[in-house]
Amino acid sequence: MYSESVFIQKPKFSWGFLAHLGFNLFADPVRDANGVPCMVQDAAQHSAEDHLRFDTDLWHETTKALADAGCNLVVLDIGEGYCFESHPEIACRGAWTRDVLQEEIFNLRMLGIEAIPKLNFSACRDAWMGEYGRMVSTSAYYRFCEDVIGEICEVFGRPRLFHLGMDEETVESQRLYNTVVIRQGEQWWYDLNFLARTAMRCGARPWIWADGVRRREAELVRRTPRDILLSYRWQTGGEAEEALNCRALAALADAGFEQIPAAGAAESYGALDALCGYAAEHLRGELLCGFLQTVWKPMMRRYADAQTDAIAALSAARAAWER
Repeated sequence: MYSESVFIQKPKFSWGFLAHLGFNLFADPVRDANGVPCMVQDAAQHSAEDHLRFDTDLWHETTKALADAGCNLVVLDIGEGYCFESHPEIACRGAWTRDVLQEEIFNLRMLGIEAIPKLNFSACRDAWMGEYGRMVSTSAYYRFCEDVIGEICEVFGRPRLFHLGMDEETVESQRLYNTVVIRQGEQWWYDLNFLARTAMRCGARPWIWADGVRRREAELVRRTPRDILLSYRWQTGGEAEEALNCRALAALADAGFEQIPAAGAAESYGALDALCGYAAEHLRGELLCGFLQTVWKPMMRRYADAQTDAIAALSAARAAWER
């Protein structure tokens, strides 16, 4: 059981890992409440499901391996994988209760790993919200956001950071959704600032993906509050892609943003090595707060190799960085 008496020293430099408790992020349900089928028929990975896709034994193996690899921070994407007491209607079958989630947070801390919550509020990544995902920017939506952020901060014991997602909110990213909902212009900024203020009222620093710097660099640099921690995802794909990565990270650094850059390639865990190589030459300093390794797979046994490969890349990257 979770105990407030357990204290973990906040890391000076974070070697982080993104894990998914909930995975309803990338597409509509296989069939919605009215029987309408989704456009993406890949129930194992992409389509939103009504049950938990999470192997607890694999999770425990993964967290032990992370600790051994030198990981000191885990971002846990909550989504539908937790039964919110404020909104139990969005939970999937098998969702963790408050007691279970707090016990797992305790277990991470006992391994020397800081637990950071994530809920993705991008209108492209909000299938976990159920019907609230189609109420974006309404009074009901804002109340929902306040409820779930507040409850998760309470469960995590006032976390230092709160990852709010906010990536890929474009028409192109929703081309396979039955209903397309995006915010743009002033509405996107209003909602970002609302979510950031909500997290800060709970004592957490807001943290978001910074993929938008690729599409609207000047606007993001000018308007993003410096209180928000940014994670740009380093993508693989040849020289042109590498040039975009370097430009994006340099723009954020030149503008004075604190960053935890992420290795974002879904299949190539060598992205972290490339990211750290660039950062070693161009980003060292107080503005660089760490790195985040990502695995865009559910915590399921069939994807165990993906977790293992990502952890190995994290371990190697940390060893090379500290030499």
